[in-house]
Amino acid sequence: MASPSHRRPVRKRRTALVLAVAAGAVGLLVSLVIALRPGGEPDTVRTAAQATAGARPSAPPATTHKATPASKASKPPKASKTSRAPKPSAITPSARPSPTATRPSAPRPASGSAPLAGRIKPGTTYSGVATHYDAKDGDGACLYGPSPDLMVAAMNHTDYETSQACGAYILVRAASGASVTVRITNECPLPCAPGQIDLSKEAFAKLAGLSAGRIPITWSLQSPATSQTLSIRYKTGSSSHWCGIQALGHRNPLARLEVRTGGGWTRLTRTEYNYFLSPGGTGCGGSLRLTDIYGEQLTVDGIAIRPDTVQPTRVQFTRR
Repeated sequence: MASPSHRRPVRKRRTALVLAVAAGAVGLLVSLVIALRPGGEPDTVRTAAQATAGARPSAPPATTHKATPASKASKPPKASKTSRAPKPSAITPSARPSPTATRPSAPRPASGSAPLAGRIKPGTTYSGVATHYDAKDGDGACLYGPSPDLMVAAMNHTDYETSQACGAYILVRAASGASVTVRITNECPLPCAPGQIDLSKEAFAKLAGLSAGRIPITWSLQSPATSQTLSIRYKTGSSSHWCGIQALGHRNPLARLEVRTGGGWTRLTRTEYNYFLSPGGTGCGGSLRLTDIYGEQLTVDGIAIRPDTVQPTRVQFTRR
């Protein structure tokens, strides 16, 4: 049996071994905890990594500042005249001309376009019937007055369109192939149907015998050749306090008539008897601006208030 002096060292060695194993286990446990933390590395390692990453740019300079259209667009514009927003008074392609601008005519629209046309549009063929009436001296609802030219017609109520058809030149064709060009000077009231044209007897006779009474036709808007300039007439009773203004001899249908005022141009209201009225006398006796269905504008100056007097001008709308 071992003596007590031999057992004590054994106990000491066992105690040291247990302490060593326990210390190793604690160290292993600490290592596992650190390894399993977010980031998978000690704080000191991650902090160093972050410091290193922060010291470098996230992308190479050549990529970030590469001169491409996209990167140029993202840069703030330099303070220069070309980069400033246009002033309110500046005219841009989408801005309308100033109402006080005075030009003999507006830029000619594209061929065939008629932005201000109503029911009757250029380049369109309409179908209907032709009848005839006794035009007598050629006058009618448009109040143009007597005319030696009896190649005239009355437009049906619908296409007459509050006198917008007045003065329009129409080419009328019959099924036989015969044709005639007439000027609209009158209105054919209901029951004249849309598409119907009531021709003077003289014009109807160019297409068929008067005994036919009613024939099928097609018709289309024209812009005839003419050496005539348009004229202006003030209505009976016109003064500086009230006036009615009429345009005569225009090649193309008239869409608007405006008078110049202190604030620019004022559009007058058109009547069924083909006069444009200024009830309060606004602009009466001043400059006029006439616009056809194609958008062409003509400015007329020096037309005095002379009721019932036809005053010729020097302008005419462009042939289309």
